[in-house]
Amino acid sequence: MGFCFLDKLVATGCWQEAGRKSRTFAGLMQVLTIIDRYILRKFLSAFVFVVAILTLVICVIDFVEKNDDFIRSKPGLEKILGIYYLNFAPYYANMLSPITVFIATVFVTSQMAARTEIIAILSSGVSFLRLLRPYLVGAALIGAGIFWLNGYVIPQANRRRVAFEITYLKNPFTYDGRNVHIKVAPNTYAYLESYSTAFNTGYRFTLETIENRVLKVKTRAERFVWQPKTQRWRLEDYTIRRLGIDGSETFTKGQILDTVLRLTPQDFSSDYMRYETLTTPELTQYIDEMQMRGADSTATYQIEKYLRVTFPFAIIILTVLGVILSARKARGGVGLQIAIGFLLAFVYIIFFIMSRSIAQAGFMNALLACWLPNLVFSGIGFLLYKTVPR
Repeated sequence: MGFCFLDKLVATGCWQEAGRKSRTFAGLMQVLTIIDRYILRKFLSAFVFVVAILTLVICVIDFVEKNDDFIRSKPGLEKILGIYYLNFAPYYANMLSPITVFIATVFVTSQMAARTEIIAILSSGVSFLRLLRPYLVGAALIGAGIFWLNGYVIPQANRRRVAFEITYLKNPFTYDGRNVHIKVAPNTYAYLESYSTAFNTGYRFTLETIENRVLKVKTRAERFVWQPKTQRWRLEDYTIRRLGIDGSETFTKGQILDTVLRLTPQDFSSDYMRYETLTTPELTQYIDEMQMRGADSTATYQIEKYLRVTFPFAIIILTVLGVILSARKARGGVGLQIAIGFLLAFVYIIFFIMSRSIAQAGFMNALLACWLPNLVFSGIGFLLYKTVPR
């Protein structure tokens, strides 16, 4: 009853045309190319629709939640919409992309199965793997776009979003570190008793150069102050002690000395969501810098770096899994299949959040934690593939 577009395409005109061409491979590919475009168009349009709807809902919920903060800080409607939510929307659209592509896949495929389009395609001799081609093309296009956005575009938007949150939604930041030790070069170590973010000034500063466990140079200063014009640190009331190979010592004292260090005021500023504001090259450089300084709190940044690679693969894996789950025609309609799709999507989210939290706590390798959800769902997809109609 009521053959739809694909039923007519495969069962009548186009497929018969391929038969008149002795069912040559070229004729078959011509028919399947039309089907590919049909599925790809429905898949991409459903993905864009789901992303837009979910992002809009999240923005509305977020606005209601933060309305009191907006009233208190009074940033103005132009900044709220033009700065915050303009950069907030792509951030969440990107974050939800693996789930939205899964939901879109289930929605499109289950509708096609309900209208017997999947049956018509498979009955014409098309394999299930060949049916996956337009989905894989669409998932690859989305994945490539997400990879580029994650690495270079979203971080730029996050900088404006995070800056807005720090200014209008968070309490004023004050650096409260005391007796801070920082490795600023392979053989150079800095120490400061305290630091004032209001004046970009550190107090009781010490800089030591140690080679082969032997102290070579030690510089002390009562204050070290950032100079925005020269982009250098100014040491005030300093003393430089140099130790010679023969055990001799020389001292140099002065009031002011400008010097270059691998430190900036940003190292003492708020690190709230900093990992989300760095492009991929900047993120790699920052991790290397942190590891050079001997920091043991790089797991969050490493996880962010690995996730930017795993996200495109997650989109492909979840797309294939969505097709497998919803390709069979159900007597009760598509409601159950869509519900199962949503359930698995939320299971993936919970699994992803748990593995990330475990890695941040140091109980799991960061690389393994980022790939584990994809590996597990790949295994689930492989097992479910054995049950699909062919």
